[in-house]
Amino acid sequence: MSTGTSALHEEVRAQEKRVVVAITGATGAVYGVRLLEALRASGVVTHLVVSRAGWMTLADETGLDRAALRDAADVCHDQNEVGASIASGSFQHDGMVVAPCSMKTLAAVAYGFDDNLVARAASVTLKERRKLVLLARETPLTLAHLRNMTLVTEMGAVVMPPMPAFYAKPDGIDAMIDYTVMRVLDQLGIASDKPYARWQGLAASLAAR
Repeated sequence: MSTGTSALHEEVRAQEKRVVVAITGATGAVYGVRLLEALRASGVVTHLVVSRAGWMTLADETGLDRAALRDAADVCHDQNEVGASIASGSFQHDGMVVAPCSMKTLAAVAYGFDDNLVARAASVTLKERRKLVLLARETPLTLAHLRNMTLVTEMGAVVMPPMPAFYAKPDGIDAMIDYTVMRVLDQLGIASDKPYARWQGLAASLAAR
């Protein structure tokens, strides 16, 4: 569904969960794509905003065009749309996820530099004391990166680098991606229709071999 979704449609779905999803220019655009798919499968209304660099990374890493990604969300906002609903604290939602989160976006959130809709929506999420999850993607980390992570954590954000869990015995990249997405849903308190391997203790893991 494209930008301009009717007010009536929004009113009808007001009782459903709403999540803001942002995709920025760091590598790992597939996390944002897979998150949109998982949220839709769980019946969650999604508001999507993609940074300029995010569109470039999406095209390079996933091959998706803009129309295909916009169809994966309920509402899609332009990063320069400063009058968008998600730019205001009066717009209620159940959390925001930046997947992936570039170090530039991390710094913008840390210092309140709301130069585009991604950073503005993240700042609004923090000031309204809603859940903000940042899938920070960079390695190695500089001292600036680490300090910015500390700042956003102190403000209430959750810094969640998309790291694979090998105890889940993933059988490929897709399984690793899905694991991270399911952990994001946990952070938002959203049940998934796709179960994943949760740690049951070492004894159970050894017995399953």
